[in-house]
Amino acid sequence: MRGDGVLEGGEACAPSPALVGMAEALRLVEGDSPAELRRRAVTLLRERLALPWARCLGLDTSGRWLSEEGEAPRLACDDFRHPYAHAIRGGRPLVLGLGEARSRLDHEAFQAAIGGLPAAWRLAVRPLRARDGKREWLGVLAFAGPAERIAALGECDDFQAFEALLCRLWAWLARQHDERRHQARLRDSLAELNDGARRRTLSERLGRRILGESSAIRALRDQLVRAAETNLAVLLQGETGTGKELVARGIHEVSARHAGPFLAINCAAIPESLLEAELFGHARGAFSGAERSREGLFGEADGGTLFLDEIGDMPLALQAKLLRVLESGRYRPLGDDRERRVDLRLVAATHQPLHRRIREGAFRADLYYRLGQFPLTLPALRERRDDIPALTQAFIDDFCRREGREDLGLSRAVLRTLAERDFPGNVRELRNLIDYACAMTHDGEDIAPETLPDEAVAPPADDEAAAPAATPAADHEEVADLRRALRDYEATLIRQRLARFDGNRTLAAESLGLPKRTLAHKCRLLQLDSP
Repeated sequence: MRGDGVLEGGEACAPSPALVGMAEALRLVEGDSPAELRRRAVTLLRERLALPWARCLGLDTSGRWLSEEGEAPRLACDDFRHPYAHAIRGGRPLVLGLGEARSRLDHEAFQAAIGGLPAAWRLAVRPLRARDGKREWLGVLAFAGPAERIAALGECDDFQAFEALLCRLWAWLARQHDERRHQARLRDSLAELNDGARRRTLSERLGRRILGESSAIRALRDQLVRAAETNLAVLLQGETGTGKELVARGIHEVSARHAGPFLAINCAAIPESLLEAELFGHARGAFSGAERSREGLFGEADGGTLFLDEIGDMPLALQAKLLRVLESGRYRPLGDDRERRVDLRLVAATHQPLHRRIREGAFRADLYYRLGQFPLTLPALRERRDDIPALTQAFIDDFCRREGREDLGLSRAVLRTLAERDFPGNVRELRNLIDYACAMTHDGEDIAPETLPDEAVAPPADDEAAAPAATPAADHEEVADLRRALRDYEATLIRQRLARFDGNRTLAAESLGLPKRTLAHKCRLLQLDSP
């Protein structure tokens, strides 16, 4: 062997080698993965033994496939058209001439790998296995060169030491790699368990505000926790009275913004001329009567949550400005010459079908998709009837606490009556009924069916179907002008609702499923005066 460790002629390998000297051993030890170790081993073979063709293939975890890291194709261990399968299955080194390999082994990938090598060279394939008690197969080491050099390597103590060091390091790194994967899987499992426990805790906390244990309401609380984990805009849809503001507050309270402000505004309850100033604020002198600057809800809600109820009634001009705020995080107060930045979560709500509003040209499609990053549909009370007893008891307790009354009982007959009702006004309607029944019940007594308002006992459809009977237009046989009959019916129905709610147009509008502005407009057209 020359001083550089390259064998000359057929001489035996010298016992004091250059192949696994301290520097070379250090290069192997510095490999931090089985793949990197194999690359370093092949580099040493090429550099120190001048073997231009060398390969080191590893077994996958199934023990069925051999491959170089990141290389394709994989070679099956039971495919005897390539020599690596013979070495692995036989469990001993294999040496054959390249001419013989070309004629006897027809594996396409193997033939491509040795193409161009001299036919007089010989190929050595050495199976590698762990040198510990497990004796697990690791892979194969293959190299090609002149016949005398390949023969000498098989008897060289230095080369055998190199192979032993390679196997020991490979087995150790494989175990380390397996242990890291196991630890990573364990960490992921623990993180998933911790996330699950945290979400259950937050869902239980929401349960103190959003009452009920029906499957629909439990699923809703789980969705609220998921929404709260993000900064996405949330769009709440559902019938009137389903508790949209309550849900919006719940999202805020279990989110990372819980320490910030929560502000709410009903877009249908504020005139269009004032809504922009309410949202964006204004500078002093921006319009008549603006004697001082005002922050506006966007500025006041910075760092927290802004809830826009009845977003479907927002004017189109304001919709465009709202979209810009959501996309850029900037807004400009009325009359101000500079923009301001804002960081908040927006929760919007509506009981209107926004798809229909978009078709009618009353709502922007781009705003709808921006608001609906996390859409949620609140279940109607008729879809969660199992929650009526718990809600009823909670409303009774709340009434007694607010009014300073002694505890009131609840009869089963009342629960049966409530369970049969459709509740078009949903949870809000149930609360109003219970407040009325509590007011009509003496301290210490049980709430009875007769203490409920009349509409809670008889189905609302019967009342409203009978109500127009007193008007001439209700007699179908006498109708001569359909438009006038419909207008009279509408006027009668609105007048009755206003009377029921003592002239409160907000409650009357909600009971009819209308925005307050729409009801006010109808009252003007029909020349109705509130009682």
